[in-house]
Amino acid sequence: MEVSEISKNNKLMIDGTPFAVESVSFVKPGKGRAIYRLKLRNLLTGVLAETTYHSGDKFDEASISVRDMQYLFEENGHFHFMDTESYDQHIMDETNVADKKYYLKDSLGVQVMMWEDRPIDLILPKAVELSVIETEDAIKGATVSAQQKTARMETGLEMGVPAFIKEGDVIRVNTGTGTYVERVGG
Repeated sequence: MEVSEISKNNKLMIDGTPFAVESVSFVKPGKGRAIYRLKLRNLLTGVLAETTYHSGDKFDEASISVRDMQYLFEENGHFHFMDTESYDQHIMDETNVADKKYYLKDSLGVQVMMWEDRPIDLILPKAVELSVIETEDAIKGATVSAQQKTARMETGLEMGVPAFIKEGDVIRVNTGTGTYVERVGG
C-alpha cells in the first residue's frame, strides 16, 4: 500500500510492529516530493507518534482480526476475556486496556482486536450502563438542567452528571466521549 492510499483507521506494519493510523495530513512543498504526516498509535504499547513519509513510500497492512469476546474479570492489572465462539480465554495488560477499563463490567460484550493470536486493543460498545456509587445529594427541584455535579461509577469512572442523578441510579454513558447520555434506572 502506498502512503497516498493510507487513511484514518488503516492498520500498518512498520518495523515488525502493528500501528493504527490516527490521522493523515498532506503537504505539497514547492519543490520535491509530497510529504505525508501520519499520526500513528503503536498497537502494542499504545504510544502515539507523528512521523513523516514521502510520496512513493510503501507499507504492508497489518493482519489484524476482530473477535467477539466477553469481559470476565481483572486481576493485578490483567484483564481476562473469553472468546464467545471458541471459549478460549485471553489476557490483556492494563497498558493495552488503558482508560477503557472504566467501562468494563462483568459479562460485557466487547470486540477485541487480535494480532498474531495476541489481543492488542478493545472496541467497546457505543454506550454502557453503569451504577452511580457516589455523588452529592440530589438538588431539590432539579430536573433537566445545565447544572452538573461529579459522580463516581461502579467501575471507578468519575464524570459529570446532571444534578438530579443520585446514588444507586443506573445511567447510560457514551464510551467514545465519556459523557452522560441518560438515566435508565434507579
